[in-house]
Amino acid sequence: MKIRITFTEPLLGTVSGNKEVTKEFIASKHPQGVQPDELRAIESLDEAIDKSSTCFFRDAENGKPFLFDYQIKGFFKASCEAMLGMETHTQEELKRVRLTRYLFKKTLDTMLFIQPRKIPLNIPENKALSELVLFSDGQICGQCERPLRADTMKGERIALAKSEAAPIGTIMEYKIIVLNKKLEVYLRPWLDYGVFIGQGQWRNSGCGRFTWRELTSE
Repeated sequence: MKIRITFTEPLLGTVSGNKEVTKEFIASKHPQGVQPDELRAIESLDEAIDKSSTCFFRDAENGKPFLFDYQIKGFFKASCEAMLGMETHTQEELKRVRLTRYLFKKTLDTMLFIQPRKIPLNIPENKALSELVLFSDGQICGQCERPLRADTMKGERIALAKSEAAPIGTIMEYKIIVLNKKLEVYLRPWLDYGVFIGQGQWRNSGCGRFTWRELTSE
């Protein structure tokens, strides 16, 4: 199943501008550590990017921004988890495809795959990353800055976060492969969830929302 994603709200980068932090984070999540293509993408990050900000991976050959396949898979995990909370499917139905609350992440890790490995972000011709762009309701977003609040043992803490933004109209295309064909029926509802919760940083505010359409029936 090949699809085209069109972002209806700005997509914010998720990669730390601090290269060492990014390497350590990826290594902690990957059993074989940082992979060669990930290392090249990290090294291609602009040195001018503030280390307190988040940005996009860059292609080492052409400098264009992209998402790795595992970042897309993360969206599907979030969509599946939301579906489980809606209780639109019976427990018996979900058990048959191993999509219970305790198994769904492992199921998607082993049965759902995204191609290619690197998914280019195609920015509209008249726009660019890091320039002032608009939310669909007219709010301004460029190098998107916002406060982060967290309740801790010592009380509420507030920090300022800044993220590189890909503008509305940015497009990406990828192929979804599921090894268990019984999972295919869930793909479309999961993708439809992108209208409400998208990808990237600050998703709960509406950033990264998208629409999609199928390009082929493969």
